[in-house]
Amino acid sequence: MNLQKTLRLTLQWLVICALIGLFSGSASAFFLVALEWVTQIREYHNGIIWLLPIGGLIIGLLYHYYGTSVVKGNNLLLEEYENPQQPIPFKMAPLVLIGTLITHLFGGSAGREGTAVQIGGAIADQFSKLFKLDKNDRKTILILGISAGFASVFGTPLAGALFALEVVYFSKINIKSVVLSFVVAYAAYYTVEFWQVQHTHYSIPSIPEMSWTNLIWTIGVGILFGLAALLFSRTAHFWSRSFSKYVQYAPLRPLIGGTVLAILIYCIGTTKYIGLGVPEIVKSFSTPNESYDFLVKILFTGFTLGAGFKGGEVTPLFFVGATLGSALSVVIPLPIALLAGMGFVAVFSGATHTPIACTVMGIELFGIESGVFIGGACLVAYFASGPVGIYHSQIVKGPKYLLYQKFNPSRQDLF
Repeated sequence: MNLQKTLRLTLQWLVICALIGLFSGSASAFFLVALEWVTQIREYHNGIIWLLPIGGLIIGLLYHYYGTSVVKGNNLLLEEYENPQQPIPFKMAPLVLIGTLITHLFGGSAGREGTAVQIGGAIADQFSKLFKLDKNDRKTILILGISAGFASVFGTPLAGALFALEVVYFSKINIKSVVLSFVVAYAAYYTVEFWQVQHTHYSIPSIPEMSWTNLIWTIGVGILFGLAALLFSRTAHFWSRSFSKYVQYAPLRPLIGGTVLAILIYCIGTTKYIGLGVPEIVKSFSTPNESYDFLVKILFTGFTLGAGFKGGEVTPLFFVGATLGSALSVVIPLPIALLAGMGFVAVFSGATHTPIACTVMGIELFGIESGVFIGGACLVAYFASGPVGIYHSQIVKGPKYLLYQKFNPSRQDLF
């Protein structure tokens, strides 16, 4: 390859990164503002939760008549990365945006990562046609979309770039994708900064030295965080299979699910388990949670997404991990904020099989001083969470694959 061609391709990819970062970051900024707006409406008008079944029906009808090709969401991005077939339809972006805002407006329990990643992937893949890219370059484009969406919605560019690479790692990536993933992550991150949209800030004020005793505690809580991730993933898949099996007409699934959820929310008399749950996450860093809070959030989120409502799983995973860590502070001699922070990223690590990205995310959010505790919890949770994660189309190999194959040599369907 001559120098002129190399310079041309380098410039082309830098332009692509800039455009994806600009459009995905701007979309995430709008999404975050809109999400805060609908959340405030819901919190100030709790009676709106009784309209959750109607909201669910609207989502169901939208996807049934206009979104069957994109209903797989994040799994479609992973499938297209593994075996590129057709460009991601742009309609994925507005559909998941509308669906997620409806879910949060009326009281569903969901996150925002799935929405941002799908918006980023849909935007990014449009450049495949514009620049006439081949299948290998389309793989790079999809990584860039995932990276931009994740980095911009959470304000963690390093973790966003690594998450996009780690979540598809065993489908093979090239060095070009690695470099460009970081470039686009920062482009998207600074775009959100330009729009002056704020992210939630967390802090761990007290961090003990890592001793043998604290290492044992870290391993112990890491196992618990991994089991919580396993329960979250299994619950989400269980409700999704159950609704698909027993409710054949897809638009009725969120209608029925919304009715059940509205009644449950009314019966428990609190809204802390619906929506993103960010206030409860922040509170968990200073006040011990009830021992059952994380279990209720798992149930609500699995049921919401399984019924066909839209949104992500990651912020609910943060909720599950932070509240579990907070509750454990009553019996484990580690600072409450440290345990909440460890759980925050460790449950996410176990559910997505991405311990490196989650460790880096913890360092970005809580500071490098907590890195040893965060990294240890993420690694242990990764192994303890079992072979099934939240993305059923994700290819899982490496150490976890070898470990579970060793103990279950006859099971080829574990992953």
